[in-house]
Amino acid sequence: MKQLAGVRLTIINPGPAAPYTGMLPGHIAGHYTRDAIMIDLVRLARLAGARLVLDRATGLDRAARRIHLAGRPPLAYDLLSLDIGIGSDLPQLPGFAEHAVAAKPLGAYAARWEAFLGRSLPAPHLVVIGAGVGGVELALASHHRLQQVGRTPKITLLEQAASPLANIGAGARRALLAHLNRAGIGLLTNASPAHITATTVELGDGRILRSDFTLAVAGARPHGWLADSGLTLNEGFVTISPTLQSSDPLIFAAGDCAHMAFAPRPKAGVFAVRQAPILLNNLTAALTGGILRQFRPQNDYLKLISTGGKRAVADKFGLRLDAGWLWRWKDRIDQRFMDKFGDYPAMPEAALPTPAIVGLAEALGAKPLCGGCGAKLGAADLSAALAMLPQPSRRDVLSGPGDDAAVLTNGAGVQVITTDHLRTFTSDARLMARITAIHALGDVWAMGASPQAALAQITLPALSPAKARDMLAEIMRAAHEVFSAAGADVVGGHSSIGAELTIGFTVTGLASRAVTKAGAKPGDLVILTKPLGTGVIMAAEMAMTRLPGMILGEAVEAALASMSRPLGPASAELAPHAHAMTDVTGFGLSGHLLEILDASRCGARLNADAIPILPGAMALSLAGQASSLAPANRQATSGRIKGLMSPVTDLMFDPQTAGGLLAVVAPESAAALLCALHAKGETATVIGEIIPGPPRIVLA
Repeated sequence: MKQLAGVRLTIINPGPAAPYTGMLPGHIAGHYTRDAIMIDLVRLARLAGARLVLDRATGLDRAARRIHLAGRPPLAYDLLSLDIGIGSDLPQLPGFAEHAVAAKPLGAYAARWEAFLGRSLPAPHLVVIGAGVGGVELALASHHRLQQVGRTPKITLLEQAASPLANIGAGARRALLAHLNRAGIGLLTNASPAHITATTVELGDGRILRSDFTLAVAGARPHGWLADSGLTLNEGFVTISPTLQSSDPLIFAAGDCAHMAFAPRPKAGVFAVRQAPILLNNLTAALTGGILRQFRPQNDYLKLISTGGKRAVADKFGLRLDAGWLWRWKDRIDQRFMDKFGDYPAMPEAALPTPAIVGLAEALGAKPLCGGCGAKLGAADLSAALAMLPQPSRRDVLSGPGDDAAVLTNGAGVQVITTDHLRTFTSDARLMARITAIHALGDVWAMGASPQAALAQITLPALSPAKARDMLAEIMRAAHEVFSAAGADVVGGHSSIGAELTIGFTVTGLASRAVTKAGAKPGDLVILTKPLGTGVIMAAEMAMTRLPGMILGEAVEAALASMSRPLGPASAELAPHAHAMTDVTGFGLSGHLLEILDASRCGARLNADAIPILPGAMALSLAGQASSLAPANRQATSGRIKGLMSPVTDLMFDPQTAGGLLAVVAPESAAALLCALHAKGETATVIGEIIPGPPRIVLA
């Protein structure tokens, strides 16, 4: 939140949200909803002006200053901070990966727990491996939740040592053991699991325990890739100095992945929280030439251990307290922490210059301009601007303004050529390049052509020469991956420096015939291959929207995944059979369907309930979120949409970036086409049928 001028901050994390450890037992027990314990990294990154990369670190090249990632090329760094936590899984235990779950990472555990609660098991058996504080706390939380939903659980705790709860005071240990006894939770000491199946846990001594849900809370396991990092480690954890620096002064570490050689302490979240101000100071100092501070951990800290219901046991200096007010105290502490990630300051509105002409505020609009297709000119204004263009005068130019791409004669077949440029909506340049390439290819695929060649037009933001070189290389590498997979070559392009990142591609394709927007016939069925909602979701991300019960970052992740899916496989199935086809982009489903209807002189009847919608898009739309282009899309179709209006209707005006194909096919072909599309992993759906003219959309 304290941005440093001249620094590009990048966050790398496998998912778009991170669970807060302190509230996890409360979530398992049913006291907190899932969204209440998750820190939305997408919203946080937007506020902090940070680039968020959704991936997992797999290695470190210190000589080249590169972080290796699971799903993309390495990322460069000048300064690196590690806070990657620990794992509690047991990878060497036979059957664990297939049939058990680890408490850490927390997100996967929370999701698996919710799925387990959905199973109709009246008397479920659970085995928790590890009877430390975490294992006892989660066993009690699980027991409470299952009882609350009418189940009679049988839970067994396994402890490899001779006694449980070795790292807390005797008084707190007695209190927690009493809670286990009252709940009927079994405790086996000197017990080690040897093999796990879907329904059992076999112990080393041959005993077999029934288990419908097996959880490991068996301690701290460092990430394996650290062993090859060349950093000084202690039992696999990064050894750090009081300034939180590793043996490489350019690499800092904090939290559970770090070992404080100067003051060894057990793994506990309280140290990570208290390291944060020192880490901020020292990262800033390392970048600006300031003075580094030293971290001095406390000798002991207050442990508030929840006991399933709304009670907690306190442990510090060997004292014992066991009461309901302790849980309420813990709840207030946790809620205060999470409130910091609640409502962020609204995006500041640009002040109008003084003096200003009358009508300037109305011309600029009431909200910031969206990125992607949300930044395009409205359909009505675009049509008016292009109305002066004459029809093509050359015989080898077969189509004029209005089709997805220009169609040129090419021997016995045709060549199509199109161009598209997108204003960035994500700070991840590689991801933006991939989406833009797929988006630009959409017109080629929509006309049933095979991609041939691409030219890039890149406007980079102001960067140092080295950073500009790296960003351009990152963009072109991502573009090459997309175009080469589609069978096309990137043959050059043009770059410039501007106010913000803008990426564009001019693409050509070859076909025996071009599938146009004309050709739909009454009785044909309308197929849509991707869900709607990218515009409203990315507009909400830009505004850092927060809705109860929803994690915006997860909706953004789903939207980005949809945009990142090429249309080539769907086009290969649909193009040979389509009477008319286009891709759904800036003018939304309604605008692009009306283009087909105008060209074909037909109408369409749509089943609003059949239109697929991205997760979160409907809730955001109902809450009033919309892309800056949506009003123009609605106005352009005014009077041409009839029938019962519903919440889905608003999303028909939502501009889509890298949206799906909209294909009109004969009814006898539809079932086989859907089967073929679904076999390729496409989410294709029949959303309506073509009816006799005049061109309009009737909602059923």
